[in-house]
Amino acid sequence: MPRTAVAASIDQIIAAEVDKVVARIMPTLQRALADARARSGRPAPVARAGRRSRRRPARREITRWVADRRARRVPNFVIAMTGGLDTKKKIVARFGEDAAFERGKPLPGAKAGGGANGAASAPRVVKARPPVVRKAAAR
Repeated sequence: MPRTAVAASIDQIIAAEVDKVVARIMPTLQRALADARARSGRPAPVARAGRRSRRRPARREITRWVADRRARRVPNFVIAMTGGLDTKKKIVARFGEDAAFERGKPLPGAKAGGGANGAASAPRVVKARPPVVRKAAAR
């Protein structure tokens, strides 16, 4: 490969290489476009830039809700059915985990030991674990 002059800038070198590549590819590209036009009988469409966005499924009304690990927000019909229990934690304390609520059907059976205020008689004990100390970080 011949050495370039010291005065040549990087931009000039890149532009020269790009010109070589375009000159080599252009005849093949023109032939492919001409073939596509000849097959379709109309000019080839111009490609659009950007990517297509994914469509969300249509929003629909929730008729069944289960208080499981995946549950996020409590639907309004569940809040109305339970008499104002508005958090998953309160609902699980009163009705138990995996209690299923359906619109137009009676409430599931209350969990044994659930009080009127929605709190269980024996709250779940959660113990925090100590932080993990790695050998490399301890030095």
